[in-house]
Amino acid sequence: MVELKIIVKTLKKPFPSLMFSILLGFSVSILILALTGYSPFEVIKSLLNGVFSKPKYISNVIIKSTPIILTGISVALAFKAGLFNIGAEGQFIAGSIASVAAGILFDLPAFFQILVVLFFGALFGALFGCLVGFLKSKFGIHEVISGIMLNWISLHICNFFVSLEMFHKPNSNNSFAIRETGYTDLKKSFSFLKNSSFSDILKTDINIGFFFAVILAILVAFLLNKTKNGYEIRAIGFNSKAAKFAGINIEKNIISVMLICGGISGLAASLTITGVSPHCVSILSGFENNGFNGLPVSLIAYNSPIGCIFSGLFFGILIYAGKSMQSELSTPSEIINIMIGIIVFFVSVAGIFPYLLEGIFKRRKKNE
Repeated sequence: MVELKIIVKTLKKPFPSLMFSILLGFSVSILILALTGYSPFEVIKSLLNGVFSKPKYISNVIIKSTPIILTGISVALAFKAGLFNIGAEGQFIAGSIASVAAGILFDLPAFFQILVVLFFGALFGALFGCLVGFLKSKFGIHEVISGIMLNWISLHICNFFVSLEMFHKPNSNNSFAIRETGYTDLKKSFSFLKNSSFSDILKTDINIGFFFAVILAILVAFLLNKTKNGYEIRAIGFNSKAAKFAGINIEKNIISVMLICGGISGLAASLTITGVSPHCVSILSGFENNGFNGLPVSLIAYNSPIGCIFSGLFFGILIYAGKSMQSELSTPSEIINIMIGIIVFFVSVAGIFPYLLEGIFKRRKKNE
């Protein structure tokens, strides 16, 4: 009884509750695989091998995680203001288009070329986010509706952009790649690994993106917790009516928050274009989910910008290692999405577990 009471008390704390939910979700996923004929031990072994067996796998996980860490931060910031940034996908695509256009049209020395590409990507992502905030604050149009519509608009703009003669690479579904002076890979910086056991890392698209993601997470956390604007954002998220009564400008903050959120998603796209080959955009038949994956990343992190670093890496592990599991065990490609969905479900209902155990505790006590 005492042990159960301690467990209930522990699960009421955010971090233990989160870890328990992830573990439970992962266990249920493994159980489903076992029921469909796959060995749980082989599944776990395959996932671990797919991440930790070679240095280049770890590098690829970090590369895969970087854009969803950034879009997770974008979504988390919006949540703090009581907004749902489902338009992060469209902001990411808009940033990709602008980055490629700038990377092709401008021809500057390397440092300035990179700055220009990153700037235009962040700018166009910010414009898409700002439009959502403007429609919300001025006309009361819900950000989910405008965000979803802008996602589709950006997808079709991307396809139109790739079809333009100026940008279309002949005999392909891609645009031209940006100029090499706009690349942000770190292969030259890590050339000292060439003759070491870590030389495999040089075969990956290792780039500066992850460092940007960590720095941005710290800056957004500082903004939210240590500044007046951050206090206003959090106040609006807690209770917008009370915030308005206190004299906080709701409309201005909604627009500025969505502007920043869009800029972060656009920057995620820029860093992907400059850092990851083939450094171009392609004709899209559907969404690539760089923005949509930011939603569960933020949810698992409890909308903490710093937490998005770890939840983004966790998602990167599942997505990247899932390919290894698929090739080794011939599991369906959808199984990783099922695992992610189950884990997110358990995280979203994490608050009920302490009360369920508390009910068991009281029932046992009553029977005694």
